[in-house]
Amino acid sequence: MSPSVRTELLFLFLSLSSRTVLSRYIEVRSTSPKPAYVVPDSQTCTFRRTIPQTDYILFSTWRCLDMLAIEGHFTFVASSPQQLSCAAFIIGEPSEVIGLELSDVNIDCDVGDFIKIFDGWVLKGEKFPSSQDHPLPLHQRYTDICSSTPPSHASRSSQNVAMVFFRIHNPDSGFTLVVKKLPNPFPCNIMSQSPEGSFTMVMPHQHRNCSFSIIYPVEIQLAQLSLEQAKSNELSSGCSGSGDYVELLGGNGVDTSRMFPVADLCFPLSGLAQMKISCDNSVVRLVSSGNYINRVSFRYRLLERHQLPEAQENSLDNMCNVE
Repeated sequence: MSPSVRTELLFLFLSLSSRTVLSRYIEVRSTSPKPAYVVPDSQTCTFRRTIPQTDYILFSTWRCLDMLAIEGHFTFVASSPQQLSCAAFIIGEPSEVIGLELSDVNIDCDVGDFIKIFDGWVLKGEKFPSSQDHPLPLHQRYTDICSSTPPSHASRSSQNVAMVFFRIHNPDSGFTLVVKKLPNPFPCNIMSQSPEGSFTMVMPHQHRNCSFSIIYPVEIQLAQLSLEQAKSNELSSGCSGSGDYVELLGGNGVDTSRMFPVADLCFPLSGLAQMKISCDNSVVRLVSSGNYINRVSFRYRLLERHQLPEAQENSLDNMCNVE
């Protein structure tokens, strides 16, 4: 089976699994030294985390689909014979990228074991960042450890999220994953950990699109928008013709190319402009031609329950209204 086919099958599996295991709201592991509460799950294996420069070791259960927001050394060991395909979703702060290193790899690729690292996230069959916004083509965004030499591997994400998905058949087989948070001076394509906060995206002379994704229904307030446009663009129709603009998107997935446009702005703004997006995912996306330094500042907050639209029976467009 070709690598591309195997990858698409894994993406399909994660799509089906995430519908039942991952809720619409992000849950991250606590950064406190006490073990975070973990919902019991029959699909678990044992892992150990060692906090650097201390003797403290945290033992807990590792759900087959889980999320990490902390640094450390994580050792994964299969506790019983299994054929589960599992995934670890790693997330950092907006101004961070994720450094991952695999070592002590003890798996049998000949019997179907695998470990793959993906630059971004795959949720419900959709990728974040989208192929339109990520600087690398899809085939360069994942690394197959079974086809890599030497067996240890280090990688660095392009944004504040990354993931590792793996399958281990034999008991006592596993690997060690080192998670590090690294500073990113110009954050681009960010997944927010929180349903409220503020952020400023800056794109300095780069032909690149940057998205700030919030997996919550929120009210977004644009506080400042600084865009430069060439005079030749003044006759263009719509913001997409200007080459430099900001658009607000809404949808129930994470791929911005599949979300619907809520509004776009291509003129300087100083003051508040706000909009409520009652979708599973709300996005502020900065499109830059690379000719100028563009900047957008905004804040966002979670919509209260009474502000959300009532669910309609037999509706495929669930919870995705705009005001």
